[in-house]
Amino acid sequence: MSLFVKICGLKSTEAVAAAVAAGADALGFVFADSPRQITPAAAAQLVANVPRSILRVAVTKHPSRAACDAIFAEFEPDYLQTDVADLTTIVLPRTCSALPVYREGQAAEIHSGQRLLFEGKHSGSGKTADWSEARNLAKRCELILAGGLNADNVADAIRQVRPWGVDVSSGVELRRGHKDPRKIVEFIARVRAQELERDQYGS
Repeated sequence: MSLFVKICGLKSTEAVAAAVAAGADALGFVFADSPRQITPAAAAQLVANVPRSILRVAVTKHPSRAACDAIFAEFEPDYLQTDVADLTTIVLPRTCSALPVYREGQAAEIHSGQRLLFEGKHSGSGKTADWSEARNLAKRCELILAGGLNADNVADAIRQVRPWGVDVSSGVELRRGHKDPRKIVEFIARVRAQELERDQYGS
């Protein structure tokens, strides 16, 4: 089975085009306070010509009701990604699913079979998550590994954690907040190469 690949923090047509051409499964757009922040209207424009088979993910953190309303109305995401605690008060439209973010130390809160994003204590820091904790979680849920991944370490991350998917943001940037299309292509290529190795050797 192919690994799910999400490229996050997109802000330019060039980066979106590179992610789509390289075979990304999902595109993430940050609507929280961040160097990668974008407006829902601008994100909607960036994905206007992207096939609907590629998922649109709205990335937030402690969003207000007004912010959520704007995201749902203007961007129409397939997933809303935010800290799991936020989801207790957010009413999602029928066309949008939740992608809860769990951080290191929250393993006890996670239900078996759940699809989630797992990362370190601080989003967008470029620091890797606890791969040991992630590996244990990946045995019982659809875990998307995030935090500090890049083309140089993603193969090791896949071998050690065996996640359902991977998520990258700062690891494919030319400078903070600005994606490098070549790094996006390289990252996805490394993931797909690791898939072939895994399938070939059954590991």
